[in-house]
Amino acid sequence: MTALPRTAALTDRERITRAVWLAGLGLLLLVLPKLIYPVLALDILAWGLFAVAFDLLFGFSGLLSFGHAAFWGSSAYVTASLLSNGQSVPVALLGGTLTALLLAVPVAYLSVRSAGIYFSMITLAFAQMISFLALQWTDLTGGENGLQGFERPSFWGLDFSDSTTRYYVCLVLFAVGFAVAWRTVRSPFGRAQQAVRDNEPRAQSIGYDPQRFKLTAFLISATLAGLAGSMYTFGHGVVSLEVVNWRTSGEVVMMTLLGGTTTLFGPVIGAGLVLILRDILTTANLPVGIVTGVVFVLVVLFFRRGVVGTVQHWTRRK
Repeated sequence: MTALPRTAALTDRERITRAVWLAGLGLLLLVLPKLIYPVLALDILAWGLFAVAFDLLFGFSGLLSFGHAAFWGSSAYVTASLLSNGQSVPVALLGGTLTALLLAVPVAYLSVRSAGIYFSMITLAFAQMISFLALQWTDLTGGENGLQGFERPSFWGLDFSDSTTRYYVCLVLFAVGFAVAWRTVRSPFGRAQQAVRDNEPRAQSIGYDPQRFKLTAFLISATLAGLAGSMYTFGHGVVSLEVVNWRTSGEVVMMTLLGGTTTLFGPVIGAGLVLILRDILTTANLPVGIVTGVVFVLVVLFFRRGVVGTVQHWTRRK
């Protein structure tokens, strides 16, 4: 019997490993509301998709954005506003997601022309502008009081007042968003996107347009971040200035690095670890910021590829 070439064998192993990760993540998310309370589980879905969206831009395109809270937050506010005005849940979720996409068009067009720290600072500047608008535009955002007390009317017989029902609705949305990210990075576009990340001059020399790939990746990332923000508002029934704060952009960076970039699974695991750790520390009345910071430093020092990235690296070595 002829042995498979080594490259083919490695490809088969990688496919099996990805299938195991995907099946394990799917099974865990299905039973998650039974393991922890549903509101925290829904937070993990929303933040997990937000981190996946960020990883799509940072890990696979090499663009570090410090302004993704603008898309998460603007979508959250629009979703809350639509629900407050009596719109159905699907319309509110769609409206919030499209708002993030529309906002991303000018931001992406202006920011992708720069690189490195200049790109990061431009995205941060736009996010600060959105944060200022959210504070001042009280008729729409409620200012410092935020938006709260809005109804989430039943749809197709689903009672959205039940937190478990809300979780499984968001699980479907998460699956759609994750599938879009998965397909994006494994499509010819995704391969070219990573080629631009690794060596932009060489990619340009063989006919790729780096600006076009960066712009498209930015728009997809912002749209998924907007979907995640809509899920967050739908789950909590309240939205405040925290969703557009610069710390929100920092938290999603930490979640992504903690789980592992360029893995797609890693950001979800990272989001779950951060949120569960925060919940445990808050319940135990321990300093959340200090302990979370220490954990992050330890992971960066000893798991440089992140938790999932390190496990995958060990698996490949074996």
